Formats: sequence, structure tokens, C-alpha cells
Amino acid sequence: MHAAWYDQRGAAADVLQVGDLPEPAPGPGEVRVRVSVSGINPGDTKKRSDWLGAPMPHPRVIPHSDGAGVVDQVGAGVDQNLLGRRVWVYGAQSYRAGGTAAQHTVVPADQAVPLPDAVSEEIGACLGIPGITAHRAVFADGPVTGQTVLVHGVLGSVSSMAAQLAHRAGARVIGTVRRTTDLAALPALQSSHWLDAVVALDGDDPAAAVRDTAPDGVDRIVEVSFSDNADLDAAVVRNGAVIAAFATREARPAFPFWPMLFENTTLRLLGSDDFPAAARQEAAAELTRAAADADLVIRWAQPLPLEHIARAHDQVDAGSRHRVLLALPS
Repeated sequence: MHAAWYDQRGAAADVLQVGDLPEPAPGPGEVRVRVSVSGINPGDTKKRSDWLGAPMPHPRVIPHSDGAGVVDQVGAGVDQNLLGRRVWVYGAQSYRAGGTAAQHTVVPADQAVPLPDAVSEEIGACLGIPGITAHRAVFADGPVTGQTVLVHGVLGSVSSMAAQLAHRAGARVIGTVRRTTDLAALPALQSSHWLDAVVALDGDDPAAAVRDTAPDGVDRIVEVSFSDNADLDAAVVRNGAVIAAFATREARPAFPFWPMLFENTTLRLLGSDDFPAAARQEAAAELTRAAADADLVIRWAQPLPLEHIARAHDQVDAGSRHRVLLALPS
């Protein structure tokens, strides 16, 4: 099969290779998916780049956890009716060597989610890590119907889906962007449909701007940069609020302990590779329903050919506001 891989960590152009590898076969409880579209996330490029200095988890890694395609083989104990089904997959390279940057990938059967006819494989390839993280950030601490959810970095892939899922669930949603100039990008996301207010963090008093919409404070915060936003978060939470953080700029962030303590604030940290299986399956089901109902606006760029994987990784690292995808040859 045609695939991309790396045998050591480093810059994309230095370590990513493209060529032919043996086709994988599904084991018991697994399915093999003929991949048509591979989705790339910042986590994929961080794993490749030796971000935290950890050793290679496998001698050779085919990158990317997200993708979409068609089930073409099933392992022992798997329903034969899955054969020929369009699916989207998640976690393909989570604790596994073979991701979706290949014509075939093997995943546990419950990580290959049937894709409704109305949903494109490009959208399916965008749902995995960002969507499941977004769902967990919004719903890990219970329903949000009637609550106020503050979503930081609403132009990002995780945060934009978190805002849309929260809105779909009946929450009032306040989004933030880093700069006032970023507000011009919001109409492309149809923001008026699922954001009740948007606050630019470089404004004169962003906490006051949040309080203008939520005078009693917010119930949930979806946090993309805890180290940068901790003071603002402490200023806008109501008693008993939850801050669900999936990223931070500083590895050892300081935060205002006493103000958060007096508001009985819960800090939830989200590591997507290790969410409970039931939570991932619940998220996958809701993401599929939301996509089928056209309740998710996801901006994706025209998929690049597999041979351009290094360029695609560089686009992700440069902070592309469109999801970066690869097209696998049929």
C-alpha cells in the first residue's frame, strides 16, 4: 500500500517519507479501512517533531489519528455487515503505529463510525480528535442546557466545534478571539447562528465584555490557553463553574488560586488519547448526528496529495485556520 511514515523525529521535510509498505490485516475485534481522506491535527505534528523529547513509541510510525474511508476487511468477532460501509475513524495512531496517512489503516471496530450518506468523507476526516475533545470539554461535567459557556479561541478547530455543540445543546455561548482584527473571520463560520457574543481578548476590558453578556458569570469555560487566560477566567466564573482546558502556552502555568477557590471552580484537564472509551463513543455518536443535521460548520482546505505530507504538516504548524487534509490514492 502507498503510505507516509517516519522512523525518527524531526522537521517534516527531514523525516517524513512516502512509498510502499505492506498492507495491514485486522485482528480480532478490528476493522481495516481503505482510507480516502486523512485529517491532520496539531497533535500529529507534535508527535512527529519530538515536542516533549519522548522516545519514539514504535520503530516506524504512520502518522495521523483521524480519517475517513470504507471498511474493506473485518477481523474475527466483527459484524460482517460493516464490510463496504463508509466510516470516519478516530484514534488510529493513538498508542498504535499505523495511522491514516496510508491507503489502509486498522482500528478497533468501535473506532470506525458509520458515516451518514449526507456527510462527506472530508468532513468525516475532521471529526476525530477536535470533535471528541470539544464534546468532552463541553459535556464531561453534565448537560449545558440553559447554561452560559465561554469558549476561548473560537476560530480554532476544537473550540469552534465546542461552541457549536454547546449551542446545539441549548447553551448560551460566548466566544473569544485573540485580536480585534480576527473578528472579520467570523462571518465565514456563520457565527451569528451559534454565538451569542464574541469578545476580542486584546480589547480594553475583555472580562467586562464577557460580563456584559453574562452578568452573573459563566458556568463552563472551554480553554485553549490556560496560562494566558487564567486571570480572565477567574474574573468571569460563577460559583461552581468548570474550566475545561485542552491546551496551554506555558507548560507550568500560574493561576489565581484564591479567586478560583472562593468560586469553587473545578479545573478539568483534557488529554484526548486517554478519554474513557464510553465518553469517546458518546462523543462520536453526537458528532455524527450533528454532522448529519448540518449543525457543524467546519472549514477545510482542498486535500493535498499524500506526496505533499511535509507541506501539509508545515501548514498545520503555521496555524492554518482551515483543516488540513490529505487525499489518499484509490
